[in-house]
This record gives sequence, C-alpha cells and structure tokens, in this order.
Amino acid sequence: MGLLKAFNEAVGTTISDQWKEFIYCDSIPKDVLMVKGQKRITSKKNSNQGTDNIISNGSSVVVNNGQCMIIVEQGAVVELCAEPGEFIYSKSSEPSIFYGGLGKGIVDSFKTFQRRFGMGGNTGKDQRVYYFNIK
Repeated sequence: MGLLKAFNEAVGTTISDQWKEFIYCDSIPKDVLMVKGQKRITSKKNSNQGTDNIISNGSSVVVNNGQCMIIVEQGAVVELCAEPGEFIYSKSSEPSIFYGGLGKGIVDSFKTFQRRFGMGGNTGKDQRVYYFNIK
C-alpha cells in the first residue's frame, strides 16, 4: 500500500508543479527589510495549485521599484535581481512542460517523478523568493 501511495503522490505533485508560477510582492513598508514572495493564485478553482516552495522553470517573478529579489534553492542563493520588471526564472531544477520544449519537458518531468517516487512522493526541494527593501 505504501508504494501505491508514494506513486500517486509522486505523480500528483509532479503534474501539479508543471504550471509556471507568477510570484510578486506588494509594496514593502519602510520599516520592513525583507518579505517572502507570494504566488498569485486567483481562485481555489485555479489549476495552478502546485507545491508550496517549488518554483517551476520559466516562472515569472515581478520586481517592483525599490525592491531587490533573491531566489534561494536548498538554502543557497541561485538568482538575484534588482532591476524593476519581470524576471523569468529559467535555471530552476524543477521542469515544466510549458517551458523549453515539450519533449525535453516530458523527459525532465519523468526524472522528477522518479526522484519524488524515491522520496515517498515528497519533492525533496525547497525553493523560495525573498524581496528586500532597498529604498
């Protein structure tokens, strides 16, 4: 029974994490140094209900004026951006079939499924976006 549960969980999380995220930060109050970025989810019926703290390849991260953004993966800073505008995270270790070609996306997603199945369905990753107030 444990193998079936791990299989179902690995398939479910791998599929739900295929959607690209839209990560943003509202204005940061002047007395706050840093906040965690938020995924924009418009409703509970939205298809993009992926795993928290997983950022799929090709996701958009918005950086506002007066902000600096860092992406942290497994505790290490992997990206930094201080220019206002949209930043496309294209170096994620979490693949998306919607970014970089369907064939490559399917192959990379199968590898992700295998890794997650070996971890009992858990992602085994932690990716976060933090925004710093640079005003």
